[in-house]
Amino acid sequence: MKLNEIRDNEGAHKKRMRVGRGPGSGKGKTSGRGVKGQKSRTGVSLLGFEGGQMPLYMRMPKRGFNNPNALKLAEVNLWRLQDAVDAKKLDVKSEITGEALVAAGIIRRVKDGVRILGTGELKAKLNLVVWSASSGAVKAIEAAGGSVVQQRIAAEEKAAARVEKRNAARGKAPAPKAPKGDENKVSARARRTAGKAAK
Repeated sequence: MKLNEIRDNEGAHKKRMRVGRGPGSGKGKTSGRGVKGQKSRTGVSLLGFEGGQMPLYMRMPKRGFNNPNALKLAEVNLWRLQDAVDAKKLDVKSEITGEALVAAGIIRRVKDGVRILGTGELKAKLNLVVWSASSGAVKAIEAAGGSVVQQRIAAEEKAAARVEKRNAARGKAPAPKAPKGDENKVSARARRTAGKAAK
């Protein structure tokens, strides 16, 4: 056996079919696509087409909802913060913001804000200023002696104050507030009663 005698196994490589090269080739004129028409054209996809009838994928009901205004947050777990502290990429003494996390290489970009999640263990005392944090993450950070400033809460309070100010200017009664801890349990009947009283 010599190098110039090495060949592939029989049938390992199949020659490309040359179409449209005359009737003698057996694949001339229509190139094996039958006659003219929609199916003989390039780029035509008939998958799911049912002859003009409403196709199955359009007859099926839709499920769920994608909020177009939802914020895209960069999520960071506690273990990643601890790893960065151990590698001396985060300064424990200074305030840690989204920009500090980017500089430390924990996240690529801040996006609409940073959300801290509670997976992992945190031993370092950190003072974080982020968009939001899970309740488990807040407990773990405070247990380690740190603090979390959530910008989301400040933004919600500012928005609520703006709504109340606008309602006061229009002469509307403020919406009834639920007892602390049950903010979402104000009944629809209570809202209607407040609305009628304002009128």
